[in-house]
Amino acid sequence: MSLSILNNIAALYAQNNLNNSQSSLQNTLNQLSSGSRINSGADDPSGLAVADGLHANEAALTQSSQNATDGVGLLQTADGALSQVTNLLDSAVTLATEAANGTLTSSQISSANQEYQNILTQIGNIGSTTNFNSSNVFSANPESLFVTDGSSSGATTYSDVVGTLSAASVGTTAGTTVAASAGSAATTSTPTATIVASTAGVASTATFATSAASDLLSGTLTYSIGGGASATVALGATPLSLTAAAQALNNDSTFHTTNSLTASVSGSSLVITGQTGASGAATIAASGLTATVPAVAAHAAYTSAGAGVDFTATAVATLSASSAATVLTSVTTAIADVAYQRGTIGADVNELTSASSVASSEEVNLTSAEDSIRSTNYGQAASDLSKYQILSQTGISALAQANSVQQEVLKLLQ
Repeated sequence: MSLSILNNIAALYAQNNLNNSQSSLQNTLNQLSSGSRINSGADDPSGLAVADGLHANEAALTQSSQNATDGVGLLQTADGALSQVTNLLDSAVTLATEAANGTLTSSQISSANQEYQNILTQIGNIGSTTNFNSSNVFSANPESLFVTDGSSSGATTYSDVVGTLSAASVGTTAGTTVAASAGSAATTSTPTATIVASTAGVASTATFATSAASDLLSGTLTYSIGGGASATVALGATPLSLTAAAQALNNDSTFHTTNSLTASVSGSSLVITGQTGASGAATIAASGLTATVPAVAAHAAYTSAGAGVDFTATAVATLSASSAATVLTSVTTAIADVAYQRGTIGADVNELTSASSVASSEEVNLTSAEDSIRSTNYGQAASDLSKYQILSQTGISALAQANSVQQEVLKLLQ
């Protein structure tokens, strides 16, 4: 090997190895200080992808457990309210039994009836005012509770129905199963106005027919009277109900005051009516509206609860000596129906509690799996720290020695 000073090859080797040792030492210090083995995508690309996927699953499961817990809270609120209804019905049993006894005077029976009416009113109040998160608890509509691990295959929707509660329906009975619905997206169409020309003594009309009374209207109405100049009224881009659309048209001064047109709703149609005039002279031409069929939300299959006892029926609406036996039978039936309703709610509570527990357990297991990928192995990292610290020190020493070796060339020139 010849002696030269243009390039210090030994020093370059030493510098390269020192750079590698310094980089590994810095990465090890990052792992020790952050507690994470993966601090950038370059540390472990495939491991990062798996860990981030698991973390997304954990987030979905954590919220799913909370969703189920919220559902349990709603159902327990209903159960607590129904326990008070049972207490009220127990009082009604006492009153009906008392009223059936022939020893009571008419005024005493009247007092019993007043208390009976108060009980029915309070039951109705419980049904209408018991809320959870600002929503009425007692409803025939299903509460959809969503539990998922973040994937479409791991998603489950629980449809739990509390049932209604009012004086007209106390408790519930076995109901019917409502099949699952995939729902549907909103659809739009352009309804054509059906024109009825004006005749002597009969006003002209322009009727926009929609598919149902629940359909919505939007767009800009363009109209003219008797072939005259056109005018417009903008309903806007946000669809309005038929009633709201008619009101918007009637609020337009040109439409309603200047041109004497009136909008109204007939069934599932918006009807524009003009002035009574000579034949053809006041015929309305109209166009430009868009009809929207609202979207229908999807729902899972659920059981629609049957109605309970109706205390607004004539036979049991008032407590008297003659109706006491009938009232007593109805109240006893209502107590059984409330018990059935509470039992159904209790079964749903157990189902949601189980779902919450399963989601929590799965979340813990996934967290453990993510931790094994992402977290720093401190035993290994401490060993690496010692290793790279020594290599860094020896690398610096080797670089110093490589730089000093070329000093020997000077001895040849002395």
